[in-house]
Amino acid sequence: MLTETQTDPVKPLPQWRLSLPQRPLSGLTVLVIEDSRFASEAVRLLCLKSGARIRRADCLRSAARHLRTYRPAVVIVDLGLPDGDGTNLIGEMHAVEPRVPVILAMSGDPDKAASALAAGADGFLAKPVESLAVFQQAILSALPMEAKTLRVLPDDVIQPDRSGLRDDLVHVAEVLSNAQDTAAIDYIARFLAGVARSAHDPALEAAATALARDHMAGHALATDLARISGMVHDRLSRVAEM
Repeated sequence: MLTETQTDPVKPLPQWRLSLPQRPLSGLTVLVIEDSRFASEAVRLLCLKSGARIRRADCLRSAARHLRTYRPAVVIVDLGLPDGDGTNLIGEMHAVEPRVPVILAMSGDPDKAASALAAGADGFLAKPVESLAVFQQAILSALPMEAKTLRVLPDDVIQPDRSGLRDDLVHVAEVLSNAQDTAAIDYIARFLAGVARSAHDPALEAAATALARDHMAGHALATDLARISGMVHDRLSRVAEM
């Protein structure tokens, strides 16, 4: 469980920082809680172009350590984390005083938006998060009134480095080779569906969705796992050639 930190609440930003047209998030620190390196790299680039500082946690345990030490202005929580549901963390952060100024949920499954907002999230980012304007507006619209000002948002689209995608695929391949129980299969399905959506790979996303569906229905998974394993290794060979 999260506890109140001893750090000072975020102070209103100086007016000169709020007026920078191309870097509207200058002075803000963003904590992104995301286990996918590819998705994290996309958020890193969005923060870089917006003027924000970024910290990353790849699981709930790591996020708790960050939140005990730092006072971010924005926390972006992926809802499918390896050690639990990000929605629970959103509820905990929403209840702590002083509250993090901006809490955003992020997922490749838009059906999860309602539960995240009900838990206390200020907004929902659907993966893949690529539009600079959408990213900035999600944060700016949730900032406290004293930190708001009129800004012109660029319409850029970011493309994260493919090395993050390779790392995510290697991670999936390792988990597949060591999967011993249904919890690992559930994690593979959720993680891989998000990675595939971020990489604009509908075939891989469909395979991951089929695995999740068959797992939930209690069907045999051998065919699904074999197909996904082959697809992951195929994508790894393609990324290696780029």
